[in-house]
Amino acid sequence: MTMETIRKPRNYMNPYLAGVLLGLVVLAANFISGRGLGASGAVKSAIVAGVETVAPKHAAASPFYDSYSKAHEGKPLNNWLVYQMLGVIVGGFVSGVVSRRLTWKVEHNPGIQSRTRLLFALAGGVLFGLGSQLGRGCTSGSALSGMAVLSLGGFISMAAIFGTAFMLAYFFRKLWI
Repeated sequence: MTMETIRKPRNYMNPYLAGVLLGLVVLAANFISGRGLGASGAVKSAIVAGVETVAPKHAAASPFYDSYSKAHEGKPLNNWLVYQMLGVIVGGFVSGVVSRRLTWKVEHNPGIQSRTRLLFALAGGVLFGLGSQLGRGCTSGSALSGMAVLSLGGFISMAAIFGTAFMLAYFFRKLWI
């Protein structure tokens, strides 16, 4: 047995099975907690906690930070969405280890550098984060959880997200393929 045979990554999960499992997770979240999933709330909690640590007077004087902190009893990191995101990070790491896909390699087009790929990924993440705040929720909150409760807004969000991605993919494809 060669080293290549030992290190060969496993196939990904069947996408239909993964979709069904994701749907069951969203429905379970609604059933157990009375609300859907969402990642942007965890980021907001981390930002509020960071501002409270670095500039406590500013946080206390700001109605946004103050009301958010009071809503979480003065402990913004003790929010279930923070634990959800930690679970996503740990679960992704464990999945990468189990499927032998965990590497330090940055996948990108041979015509660009890893740095360019990472800068565009960061810029896309920042823009998506800003959009999630303008839209009052991220894709999982607006689209997946909205669709799970048959909200028209959830279906419109999902169509807008995938429609925009489809229209822009042509222009940014060289960063990945």
